[in-house]
Order: sequence, then structure tokens, then C-alpha cells
Amino acid sequence: MNYLAHLHLGGEAPAELLGSLYGDFVKGPLAGQWPAAIEAGIALHRRIDAFTDSHPLQARARARFPAERRRVAGIFLDLFFDHCLARDWQRYSDQPLQRFTDRVYRVLAAEPQLPGSLQHIAPRMAAQDWLGSYEEFEVLGQVIAGMSRRLSRPGLLDGGLDELRRLYEPLSEDFSAFYPELMAFAREQREALTTAVR
Repeated sequence: MNYLAHLHLGGEAPAELLGSLYGDFVKGPLAGQWPAAIEAGIALHRRIDAFTDSHPLQARARARFPAERRRVAGIFLDLFFDHCLARDWQRYSDQPLQRFTDRVYRVLAAEPQLPGSLQHIAPRMAAQDWLGSYEEFEVLGQVIAGMSRRLSRPGLLDGGLDELRRLYEPLSEDFSAFYPELMAFAREQREALTTAVR
């Protein structure tokens, strides 16, 4: 899962939103370096990733890619599933997407101690509305190009958007089957982690 899904699954409270994003920027053991509610959000992020990576529906989606692409299929799926979530947002949330993303950007702007590169990414994320822009499929091409520039093997992701376009319908079906299960898992894990923090 990518940023939008983690934020959607992470909970409503500011600390939950922060923790759900920090999971991509904080590595290693959690040892009280962040407030307990944020660390619970980071732990939830990690559990969501583990659940997703080991789920049969995710394996089925990865198997749709040609064999030579499967090593990077997870990257493409993370991006594509955020597109599906943004595209079908009203199925999964009671609040409009823009209201949700505006709130996330406000929470990030109000936090003085963002970890690592998130402190540089967050202002751009808000200014360019990264989260809301996933609704447009073609935006994924820009995201893939940006990721390619940061890889040691830049050509690894070439043709990714064309691959996603070719697999658009079956991958959309995979998302529709998988995401409700992921929502239920995240809700259960969030409740367990929140109880442990109290």
C-alpha cells in the first residue's frame, strides 16, 4: 500500500495519521523515540504491509505481471491500488476525498518534527496534492518517472504505466476484492494497538 491507503487505514486522530505515514520513513525497532500513539501508527503501518505482502489476492495480482516484471510488481501495485482507492473513494469513506487530504496536509504542516526526508516531502505533497492526484490514472506515470530517477537501476520501472494500463480491469477487480479485507484487518489491528497504548 502507498501513502493514501495507509492514511485511510491508519485512523482519524492526528497521531494516527502521522504514524501511518511515518511507517515509510522510520526504520528499526520502536523504542519510545516517538509518542506512543504515533508508534502505534507506525506498528500498524508495518502490520498492514506484512498482511498485504502475504495475502493470496496480492499474490494473484502480482502474478498478472510478466515474469520479468514480478520483482517490481509490488511497487506498481502500491501505486495502482492508491489510484483505485482515490477513484472509488466514496465506496470506502463517508467524507469527500478532498476534505480528507486537506486535513492530512494540515496535520503534516502543524507537526514540527517530521522524520527524515518526510520533512522535505510533506510541503511538496501538499502543494501538488499528491494524495488527491492519484484519482487520475496518468499521474501514476509521473510518480513512476520520479521513482525511477531515485533508483540505482533507473530503467527497472520503464513501461510501468503501459503495463498498468494493459492490466487495468483485472487489477481493479483485485483491488475491489482485497481492500475490504484489508480495511477489516486494519480496524482490528488498530483497536488492539490503541488498547495497548492506553
